[in-house]
Amino acid sequence: MAIPEFMQGRLSIPAIGAPLFIISNPDLVIAQCKAGVIGAFPALNARPAELLDEWLYRINEELSAHDQANPENPAAPYAVNQIVHGSNDRLMHDVELCVKYQVPVVITSLGARPEVFEAIHSYGGICLHDVINDRFARKAIDKGADGLICVAAGAGGHAGMLSPMAFINEIRQWFDGPVLLSGAIATGDGILAAQAMGADLAYIGSAFIATEEANADTAYKQALVEHAANDIVYTNLFTGVHGNYLKPSIEKAGLDPDNLPESDPSTMNFGSGGTTKPKAWRDIWGCGQGLGAIKSVLPTAHLVQRLVSEYNTARLRVLKAG
Repeated sequence: MAIPEFMQGRLSIPAIGAPLFIISNPDLVIAQCKAGVIGAFPALNARPAELLDEWLYRINEELSAHDQANPENPAAPYAVNQIVHGSNDRLMHDVELCVKYQVPVVITSLGARPEVFEAIHSYGGICLHDVINDRFARKAIDKGADGLICVAAGAGGHAGMLSPMAFINEIRQWFDGPVLLSGAIATGDGILAAQAMGADLAYIGSAFIATEEANADTAYKQALVEHAANDIVYTNLFTGVHGNYLKPSIEKAGLDPDNLPESDPSTMNFGSGGTTKPKAWRDIWGCGQGLGAIKSVLPTAHLVQRLVSEYNTARLRVLKAG
């Protein structure tokens, strides 16, 4: 296993809460970390840009206070997601704040830039990079990423098309560093399965949308409870990048989910929408194929407790079978 040393002894389960655009906020991140899961949020969720300073100060202060009060049960570290794309004009401002607060983990998406990795490495932080295939994975490591998040078929929001089994196998043939698996993981059994395939940590997104702390519309959360994998649509219409979205939200926007046009990737946007189509993430709800495991909206701590129980039960079941 390649779990970084500073994470060891701080995780109740080998998992990270994926950074959810618009949805992840300090309340959710702090609750995840206190429950023993690495909490993460996109830097762009803090708007205006100056708000990111306040968010990072609050997260650091509350997790430090928790650790002092609970030395036998310290919080998991947290992570900040940086969108490394030309459309993100505040990237280096946000990276500088990560350096200021020494954010333990930075997750980079939609581009790998050595100067970003170098900035995070300057204080001992690590960089995990989102990839959808082996080619992009090799580029990220060559440019300085420390670990990889393999975004396989079925992941919520922007997602790839590869089977997790094929994807992890290809990566492990040449890379022995930290590997995370994303794609329809919403149970403790799924976390254990990710490890069995060769991943170090599971990357869980949709299940955390249906929590009390998540900054998501009540109707969005309820839709996760009421629908299943067959209600997911894979399209690049809304941002220019292929992703998985809830069919009911597409229908509510007046579109036919079975007959969506292709989008030009050069028009990539992150929630800006436009005059001819609804806004991604706000109107069109991202979700992965694992939503069938979501049965109710829970406090984050209760969701993590459920995942821990399922994970331990799955481990015992495997041991007995062996």
